[in-house]
Amino acid sequence: MTTEGRTVASDFCLPDAMWERIEGLLPKFRQSKKGGRPRLGWRSVLNGIFYVLRTGCQWKALPPEFGSGSSAHRYFQLLVKRKIFEKLWAVALEEYDELHGLEWKWQSMDGAMTKAPLGGEKNGAKPYRSSQIGNQAQLGNRRQRSADWTSRLRRQYAR
Repeated sequence: MTTEGRTVASDFCLPDAMWERIEGLLPKFRQSKKGGRPRLGWRSVLNGIFYVLRTGCQWKALPPEFGSGSSAHRYFQLLVKRKIFEKLWAVALEEYDELHGLEWKWQSMDGAMTKAPLGGEKNGAKPYRSSQIGNQAQLGNRRQRSADWTSRLRRQYAR
């Protein structure tokens, strides 16, 4: 995926100045005494994570320039668990404040109010329901059938 001599990765890489500020917040790992495959570099992992977050692509659709999608997702989960993204957000706010300035006296947050899909007990009148029970339809001009009407039908056909 190269366009005009640039790769997809070069369009989504963190700038060097930002990387220098972020690098100190990331966890350090020792080499395992048991051996095994060495860990991926944080810079390529973060570039891949930010690529997925910015484009909305699936982890498995991550371009190979960023490494394996499953590895990037595993690192993403680790960063979320250790609350690294909250720290990165604070660093990004400071960076933006230095460059453009933030109005700290006034803040706004976007949100949406929706009904919980499985929320709460069902303990009230249901005005939208009819008086019928379950899937039993009320018959128009016919008399109500007894519960045993199916067995009578079977007896008629058995003759």
